Amino acid sequence: MNQTILLAAEIGMEYYFLFIILAIILIILLSIMGKFISLWFQAYVSGTPMSIFNIIGMSLRKIPPRVIVNARINSFKAGLKQITVSDLETHYLAGGHVTEVVTALIAADKANIPLDWRRATAIDLAGRDLRDAVATSVNPKVIDCPSHGSYITGVAKDGIQINVRARVTVRTNIAQLVGGATEETIIARVGEGIVSAIGGSETHLQVLESPQRISKLVLDKGLDSSTAFQILSIDIVEMNLGENIGAKLRADKAESDKRIAQAEAEKRRAMAVAMEQENIAKVQDMKAKLIEAQAQVPQAMAEAFRSGKLGILDYWRIQNMQADTDMRNSIARPEDDSRRGG
Repeated sequence: MNQTILLAAEIGMEYYFLFIILAIILIILLSIMGKFISLWFQAYVSGTPMSIFNIIGMSLRKIPPRVIVNARINSFKAGLKQITVSDLETHYLAGGHVTEVVTALIAADKANIPLDWRRATAIDLAGRDLRDAVATSVNPKVIDCPSHGSYITGVAKDGIQINVRARVTVRTNIAQLVGGATEETIIARVGEGIVSAIGGSETHLQVLESPQRISKLVLDKGLDSSTAFQILSIDIVEMNLGENIGAKLRADKAESDKRIAQAEAEKRRAMAVAMEQENIAKVQDMKAKLIEAQAQVPQAMAEAFRSGKLGILDYWRIQNMQADTDMRNSIARPEDDSRRGG
């Protein structure tokens, strides 16, 4: 009898320990499964039931289940029932921002902005801020032109420089957000249009009298083509006069012409000096030849005396003729002679 009781007690203790072990395992499983059951119940009561095994599979695929479940509930409650759990998982695995995309889609749907899931995910994966793009579509954005606080400078046809600062009001063009140009392109195009409009004005007074004329000319150019924005208005907020570029250019041209003329005159002077020196050299050469010829006269006369071709009377006759010639020359230049004598 005692042995039976002891055996029953031992069997009871084994079952007791087994029950404790099973209880501990159950508690561990419930603690692990608790968050999945909580998400499953949350989806169920929200009207978007999901399989608990699907939720567990998200965790195994390194996808945060709470993000996907919350995004699915928000989109479904907002009327975007075409977005499936698989779509959300695929976008997350592709590196997208699921919560931001769903929020942007809800905002676009409420604002009657055409935006589907495919385009929204493409915009998000392209690195654009989708929520900001939708917000800019609803609430237009103002861009300073130029953005760094300086001025856009143009020159009218009369040569007067005009400095302009403008503000461009734009809203996002969702259809061209992928592949469309950014704010920098808008600023560059508007700046180019303002410079062109100022340059086409006959005088600077026309620009100062009607700044809206510049805005109209720039808007008519369709500067927002192939960009991610639609230009709503261009407003001139500041305008002032700069330098008289035309007068400065004319002065520079006159100074350049003056330098060219001076260079030409210096060239002609140098040529004249060179020619004068050349003539002086020629005169000296001719004088040398004359002296050489005069030196040969006595030799010729001596040779004539020796050969008998010239006599003494002929020589004195030549001397008399030379004296008579010198006398006539002195009579013809009395003033020169008197100055020489003085």
